[in-house]
Amino acid sequence: MRDTLRIAGVYIGTIIGAGYASGQEILQFFTGYGWWGILGTLVSMVMYPLLGYYLIVLGKRVQARSHKSVIYHICGKYLGAVIDVLLAFFLFGVGVIMIAGAGSLFHQQFGIEPVIGYVLMTVLVILALLLSLRRVLNVISSLAPFAFVLVIVLAGYAALTADTTGVDLEAVAATQDQLASPHWLLSAFLHVSFNVTITVSIMAMIGATEKNYRAAKRGAVLGGLALGAIALVINLAMYLNIDDLVGTDMPMLMLATEIHPGVGVAMAVVLLAMIFNTAVPMFYSFTARFFTVETKHFRIAAVVVGLVAFGFGFIGFTELVGTVYPLLGYMGFIIFAAMALNLIRYTRRSKTAPTAVSHDS
Repeated sequence: MRDTLRIAGVYIGTIIGAGYASGQEILQFFTGYGWWGILGTLVSMVMYPLLGYYLIVLGKRVQARSHKSVIYHICGKYLGAVIDVLLAFFLFGVGVIMIAGAGSLFHQQFGIEPVIGYVLMTVLVILALLLSLRRVLNVISSLAPFAFVLVIVLAGYAALTADTTGVDLEAVAATQDQLASPHWLLSAFLHVSFNVTITVSIMAMIGATEKNYRAAKRGAVLGGLALGAIALVINLAMYLNIDDLVGTDMPMLMLATEIHPGVGVAMAVVLLAMIFNTAVPMFYSFTARFFTVETKHFRIAAVVVGLVAFGFGFIGFTELVGTVYPLLGYMGFIIFAAMALNLIRYTRRSKTAPTAVSHDS
């Protein structure tokens, strides 16, 4: 059971970053569609376990040892090369979203100009890349369980105490102009797609290296169910309070502050830590894709990447979430279509293998 919970935690922790916990992702991919968005979260509760499970099985089958080996096995030599590079740039995009999120957090919670948040997060990320601050990341990673509990408790409390008297929730939800796609079902698929795409390599490598294979599969299913449940709870909380949240960069931070200013500050600190904890691996992976780690060129590139990301951060948190994440989701569709074809080919080979053996004999 311990191994199952550990692997479920990895699956959840890899996906739930600042965008997810802040509520902005859920707002654009689910809440803006009203009651249909609630159905969308139920769809995600089915898709997350299925895809997580298959990634574990795929990793075991191909004995995945790196991000490249998984992508090239799924997509082939030529498409794999394209997806490999595109995915690297999307990781950069996710990192940019984190920098923009730091600016939104400072502005929304403390009334400080967003540029201060951009500068602070950019400096911290560059320092982490230059100095390999693994201990700092480990400390911040230890906040993840606390963050999950805080988000769920806040969402549950906000849903139970919501006052919907005289409010047409569907009408207010319809005023949300930043939506991930034209249709709630496509939006649900996109949400699962872009999130799982980021986990492809780590989940496949768990499948290849985890000694307790059954626990790995159970962990993927349990983690996937939890991800869907978290989306459902956050979505319900925001839908029932939608009249206060439309136009807000960080809806969950707003709900926390409305409960009590102290809770809002605690949530802000946790979100800032999650932003940093998400940004560093994204920029590290992107830079390491093109430069050898811990070399002079890598360090120079890390500074340049950080400064370029700082510039893109001015586009804005909400706008970036609404642009980068859906595009990453569409790319994920290509990966998962290739995975489906891979599964079909493997199943056919498995069925014909016994016949071939008996014929030879």
